[in-house]
Amino acid sequence: MRSVLMVAEKPSLAQAIAKILSKGNCTSRKGLNGACSVHEYTGIFQGQTVHFKMTSVCGHVMSLDFIGKYNNWDKVDPAELFSKAPTEKKEANPKLNMVKFLQVEARGSDCVVLWLDCDKEGENICFEVLDAIQPVMNKGSARSVYRAKFSSITDTDIWNAMNRLGEPNRNEALSVDARQELDLRIGCAFTRFQTKYFQGKYGNLDSSLISFGPCQTPTLGFCVERHDKIQSFKPETYWVIQTKVNHDLRKESPLTLDWNRVRVFDREVGQMFVNLAKTSREAQVELVSKKEKTKQRPQALNTVEMLRVASSALGMGPQHTMQIAERLYTQGYISYPRTETTHYPVNFDLKGTLKQQTNNPFWAEEVKVLLSTGINQPRKGTDAGDHPPITPMCAATEAELGSDGWRLYEYITRHFIATVSQDCKYLQTTIEFSIGTEAFSCSGRTLISPGYTTVMPWQGIPLEESIPVCEHGDTFSVDEIKLIEKQTSPPDYLTEAELITLMEKHGIGTDASIPVHINNICQRNYVTVESGRKLKPTNLGIVLVHGYYKIDAELVLPTIRSAVEKQLNLIAQGKANYQQVLQHALDIFKRKFHYFVDSITNMDELMEVSFSPIAATGKPLSRCGKCHRFMKYIQAKPSRLHCSHCDETYSLPQNGAIKLYKELRCPLDDFELVLWTSGARGKSYPLCPYCFSNPPFRDMKKGMGCNECTHPSCQHSLNSLGIGQCVECDSGVLVLDPTSGPKWRMACNKCNVVVHFFEHAHKVQVAQESCDVCDASLVAVDFNKTRTPLPASETQHTGCVFCDPVFQDLVELKHATIRHSMHRGGGGRRGGRGRGRGRRGNAKKPKDKMAALAAYFV
Repeated sequence: MRSVLMVAEKPSLAQAIAKILSKGNCTSRKGLNGACSVHEYTGIFQGQTVHFKMTSVCGHVMSLDFIGKYNNWDKVDPAELFSKAPTEKKEANPKLNMVKFLQVEARGSDCVVLWLDCDKEGENICFEVLDAIQPVMNKGSARSVYRAKFSSITDTDIWNAMNRLGEPNRNEALSVDARQELDLRIGCAFTRFQTKYFQGKYGNLDSSLISFGPCQTPTLGFCVERHDKIQSFKPETYWVIQTKVNHDLRKESPLTLDWNRVRVFDREVGQMFVNLAKTSREAQVELVSKKEKTKQRPQALNTVEMLRVASSALGMGPQHTMQIAERLYTQGYISYPRTETTHYPVNFDLKGTLKQQTNNPFWAEEVKVLLSTGINQPRKGTDAGDHPPITPMCAATEAELGSDGWRLYEYITRHFIATVSQDCKYLQTTIEFSIGTEAFSCSGRTLISPGYTTVMPWQGIPLEESIPVCEHGDTFSVDEIKLIEKQTSPPDYLTEAELITLMEKHGIGTDASIPVHINNICQRNYVTVESGRKLKPTNLGIVLVHGYYKIDAELVLPTIRSAVEKQLNLIAQGKANYQQVLQHALDIFKRKFHYFVDSITNMDELMEVSFSPIAATGKPLSRCGKCHRFMKYIQAKPSRLHCSHCDETYSLPQNGAIKLYKELRCPLDDFELVLWTSGARGKSYPLCPYCFSNPPFRDMKKGMGCNECTHPSCQHSLNSLGIGQCVECDSGVLVLDPTSGPKWRMACNKCNVVVHFFEHAHKVQVAQESCDVCDASLVAVDFNKTRTPLPASETQHTGCVFCDPVFQDLVELKHATIRHSMHRGGGGRRGGRGRGRGRRGNAKKPKDKMAALAAYFV
């Protein structure tokens, strides 16, 4: 029997598609990576009975990166990243072992059906999957690769896709490859240079990375441009004539009129017009016009409009909105949420989609009326050739979707119903008046038919005070004519919705990447999100943009990136050569980079006005090993130590507290050690500032503390304090925390596992000897006489924390409370005293309590 492998983009998607195609008759099992399941069943494919295997990836299988040495910021000139630095595809998430998993499942398969998302990124992932599996698939079949095109997780759409299989689009995949390489080379070169340059000079930038991005930077530019308009705005005084008239002799309901001249900027001129108007005590009706007007129903919903409304009306950020929309899609509640199209396909089942909403109490009445009277033909929109507009695919309740999920689903559903409803119609009445020589008017609207606004009431015609019934020649008494002084007001900060509109207009990013770029400028501390989802640039964001303008405005203006996006689209359409487009764009930015480096003092002049020199920042903490003067601890991101005498800056682990470690010194370089801690319930370890930035041994990497140092004799190193292999992760060693007493603990030097033991012990030390059973280091414990938990009131005992029966009830495994990843780990963890510490192959199983914990967590 032939075997067919099918691959979707997410595990939940694979499960939903397999359930539909197998009609619920499939068996499921976990894959070797633990993250993806495999669903198997027997069915018909191209007229033959075959064995189907449905599984998934978890987004991109591979990511683009520079080869090893070019990832070292200290040893590589950023200019080399434009051409000399070779790139390679690496597994996007090595922990998932996705390539191996796909190869295991693909071995023996005759063909593959790719169910990746139907956009350019999805096409790119298609070829990542094919690169992994084609070498292990059966050879000989004339055609072995098929592509399924679908827009929703419904029986009809999935079966239609299965019956109309095509081929993956190589050109669209290449356009994504080109974008990835451009963003990597350009972004890394500028980011590395300006981060190193400015973080070495200023201490209060409060950003761990001063990043540049071909899309991210123009996005920030829009926010700063609005900020500059606000700052440079000079209010101007103007005058308007306020007039109130009355048609009722009782003078109970005066009518306020609008001056046809609107406003004047000269007070004396305004007073002249007031005087002219005051020559008459009556307002004469010159014209009464009535006109029926229409407020059009919305076009079908695309991604950008969904993001705009979610931000402005629902108060949900673009990134959060897309995460919710993707969840609703994979669960089958809405169609594919990434689309530029605002026009329903000719064969779209509008009536069937509408019928699914007949039982929802919030809009059932409107839906039933539409179905009985006949739906209206939707407005013609734009067909971008990608996916149908976003629509609901089945009925749902708030209990099923959760608060934010329901709010987004409700909007999408109401929007869909509105697109097939009637337009809103109203009557606009305008009355033209003359008072003396001046003309005034007033207008009012009366609802004729609410149309689509019954289901989108926030767009309805607001209730207004009714205007009086009158005709040409009628007169009104003038109650008030006076000159009012006002001032022009500045624009407000850009909202996310306005920023999304600008990005779409100027071609910055795609419907999928717009939320990512906005999220990036927030995370980099370039803008803050204020109430009303307004984006206010920070001091750093403002100075960066002004600096780019000063050096090369094209770095921040949307023009170049927009032109590059057009070229990338030509690659996707097969109208431009991938290599030529890539090289042309890189050549442009390479020249710009060299000019930027040569002109960096122009930006630096702005920086020194806004930020403090690094030497004037921070508080003295520990002594430098070179000059033995105090170095200053700079707490603002990224936290670091700076020696003003040597003019050297040393990195520190982030997201924790730093303090001096007992005035002890590193035996290698004489720098005073500092102690990093993630909090009372977290973990802590000492480190040498110099070794942290300049690894002293080959098997160490940048960013390692004393708990990973392989110094053979230092009392603070892994070799002195390491106890045994971590019970949860594959690469960590449990290391004694010598500062943790009297609540003693050991913590993994890789993951966040913490083991509490020997509470109230007077002293805990790592012994020279090893356990005969599991090869871990023995621990010598000295308890207080009055609080010893040892049998027979003993106060001292040496044994293995994993195997010793005396210790087994005194050990408790927990997970440290850590806000973010601490720093880059890595490197060796070899024991230096011949005890096999960290050598998993030699370690024997610990027994009793720790064995059970290890079995549970591994």
